[in-house]
Amino acid sequence: MIRYKQLLEDVRACTLCEANLEHGVRPVLQFHPHAKILVAGQAPGRKVHETGVPFDDASGKRLRQWMGIDEAVFYDPKKVAILPMGFCYPGTGKSGDLPPRTECAAAWRENLMAKFEGLELTLLIGQYGLAWHMPSATGKLTETVRDWKLHLPDNLPLPHPSPRNNIWLKKNAWFEDEVVPALQKRVKRALE
Repeated sequence: MIRYKQLLEDVRACTLCEANLEHGVRPVLQFHPHAKILVAGQAPGRKVHETGVPFDDASGKRLRQWMGIDEAVFYDPKKVAILPMGFCYPGTGKSGDLPPRTECAAAWRENLMAKFEGLELTLLIGQYGLAWHMPSATGKLTETVRDWKLHLPDNLPLPHPSPRNNIWLKKNAWFEDEVVPALQKRVKRALE
């Protein structure tokens, strides 16, 4: 069995989809087997690709606010693991970033997930994380997020915290009224 440090080195050295990435490979993730919370996101954006720091952008700022934690806690890999469905920036399409490359999840996700020793909460951000971690969840993302109570205590589906989702957040005010306070309580409990 591969030790987690070697697995992490292997992931960071991955070039599986190099030929398909216009901006090159730069796997961005944060992992430690003792993490209590997993952020299962989509893929790094352009800014994150440049810095190499997960959620080092407006989406990350909003996500940390939703979670009720600061950067010190968020970037502590023994507290929060950040494993997007695609580890490299997929590039830009007509209406935003392209979907995450599927090679990452196929090659690495099961091995990484098997290394967790005390995971208490998985935040499923957007449709791609939701589809991999909760394939039985049917319907649209909005419906699944609206039914958030059904997935606790282990999972909590969330919309993507991107500023591109401001319209969704305005249309679905219940999310910040109901889900965010519950998310903050669940995060606090997981980190105790």
